[in-house]
Amino acid sequence: MDFYFVFFSLSCTFADMKKNDLPVKLIMPFALAVLLLTTACQQKENNEAKKLLQEAQTAYSEERYDEALATIEQLRHDHPEAIDERRAALTLFQNVSLKQAQADLAHTDSLLQKVNQRHQTLQQQMKQNPYSKELERNLTQARQLRDSLQIRWSALGAKIRLIHKRQEDMR
Repeated sequence: MDFYFVFFSLSCTFADMKKNDLPVKLIMPFALAVLLLTTACQQKENNEAKKLLQEAQTAYSEERYDEALATIEQLRHDHPEAIDERRAALTLFQNVSLKQAQADLAHTDSLLQKVNQRHQTLQQQMKQNPYSKELERNLTQARQLRDSLQIRWSALGAKIRLIHKRQEDMR
């Protein structure tokens, strides 16, 4: 639409010129050619951005989250002028990040449950044999792993809440 406005403006200006405006008349076709070339390049860039967005959406639907994020990053880096595609890519980025964090949280939660059970078993064994250095070492390691997983679980939960909040803000 901007192209048609500029073209109309240039054609009206060209028609209104007098005979003594010959140098300007020579410049006008050159300016029009530059405008056409710029518009063509913009269309090509938008098509490439749309293709990258489609690739990212396909990777997301096939649960290849790392590939989807890499493609979105490439779109953002290579096509700064493709505003609509970048906006759609931002929404997709949030969805991919959310799915990735949810899957990671589910895995962390599963590990945390197993480590908690192991920790409780070791505590029971320590009550029966309080002087065992090996049990004490295993219990300490289980406690450290449990604490680490609990921190990771909390961080992932906070990340998911933040993504949900940002998605709400964008609506």
